Amino acid sequence: MVHKAGFVNIIGSPNVGKSTLMNALVGKKLSTITPKAQTTRHRIMGIVSGDDFQIIYSDTPGILKPHYKLHESMMKFVDSAFLDADIFIYITDINEKSNDKETIDKLNQTKKPVILLINKIDLSDQKTVEKKISFWQKTLPDAEVIPISALLSFNLDKVLDTILEKLPESPPYYPKDELTDKTMRFFVSEIIREKIFNNYNQEIPYSSEVIVDEYKEQTNIIHIKAFIFVTRESQKAIILGHQGKAIKKTGTEARQDIEELVGKKVYLELTVKVNKDWRNDPQQLKRFGYEQ
Repeated sequence: MVHKAGFVNIIGSPNVGKSTLMNALVGKKLSTITPKAQTTRHRIMGIVSGDDFQIIYSDTPGILKPHYKLHESMMKFVDSAFLDADIFIYITDINEKSNDKETIDKLNQTKKPVILLINKIDLSDQKTVEKKISFWQKTLPDAEVIPISALLSFNLDKVLDTILEKLPESPPYYPKDELTDKTMRFFVSEIIREKIFNNYNQEIPYSSEVIVDEYKEQTNIIHIKAFIFVTRESQKAIILGHQGKAIKKTGTEARQDIEELVGKKVYLELTVKVNKDWRNDPQQLKRFGYEQ
């Protein structure tokens, strides 16, 4: 029996649905999803295995022009996705007005298969979708263009069939029962960060980072201690909220999601700290898991 395996790397602009697509294809919530752009900061792998195939998906940060060393590190994750891909998924959405020319040029020059997904077609009409398909067939003439709705899982069966068709013959890269390359600590920090993105506005989500300091698993409960870093004292006050109500809400929501993930009770302790330059501090960024 022929076995296929390979790396299918998902790239695109911020907020076009990369994480929603990844979670739908993997069948489990691995990537954080919020309505805000730039939610994904790391490269997250999701592994799907069958008897005769293994697909290693990679969700990557949205392509942007860096303003901080944090952004530079995020774009290094995107660069790494160009180096090891067996198949590229470039995802846009039905309303995206402009695209990164450098990325389009790279995809036109690559010898690897490219699948172009037009997402969020449930928010549009047939005529607009047809115009977008025509545009992308001209812009990326070697790509397979597929209109989808990642949120509604529309046409994702066609995406999977296309991936399996283009996947190279190879033995599996990971044990068949593995789902991701990330640790539980990573997913806990991402869950907390997701709640910050959902519960706070303006610059707060983009100025904050989370690190899990302790993760102690006992028979019936897991004790977790995490730090939320922000860049200003005023942001710390907003995170805490009046009489600590805001952080209590964030902590409760995060704890519930963590309990669902790990399947047991969780005690979650959150502490807010100010580190005014963490987004431009190479040592801090390394501590937070960003490559330098």
